[in-house]
Amino acid sequence: MKDLLRAFLVVVCAAAFVAPAMAEEAQSPPAEKGEAVQADASPEKSDEEPAEAMKEPDHIKVQHILIGFAGSSRGTSARRSADEARSLSREVLKRAQDGEDFAQLSQQYSDDRPPGIYGMSNSGVAPASAPPGEYPRDQMVPAFGNVGFKLKVGEVGMSDYDPKDSPFGYHIIKRLE
Repeated sequence: MKDLLRAFLVVVCAAAFVAPAMAEEAQSPPAEKGEAVQADASPEKSDEEPAEAMKEPDHIKVQHILIGFAGSSRGTSARRSADEARSLSREVLKRAQDGEDFAQLSQQYSDDRPPGIYGMSNSGVAPASAPPGEYPRDQMVPAFGNVGFKLKVGEVGMSDYDPKDSPFGYHIIKRLE
């Protein structure tokens, strides 16, 4: 049971970060499973912008809402269908983007334990010792890190369900720090 819980936490945290290679996809409407969606996407960066502007932070804190479905992962208590989860995730994402209280949305809809707040260190960066609970990016599901590290503070994004990169379901993620 502990291994299952640890695997779940690893998957949840990793789903919060977006790799630079997904930046272009994150600004497009979702079409395929596994595609990241970023809320409030800024215009494409020009080649003239400094590389520092595109550098991912070393540490972030995110809050997420997990929308799972029956069969999305072992141990899930979600009973909705995959189609219902996809539809609900789009609805909750829009509500979060429109400014609804993210903590309340998490309390109401998340299949993870609210408040669903995680600290993460980027690849090659040691986790901060204080506060406790920061996870290395590579110990989380890839989609979690791929979305979370791409977001600016206050932005909301989403990772679609993907059996490899986001096996627990859809992650709606807000960057807090």
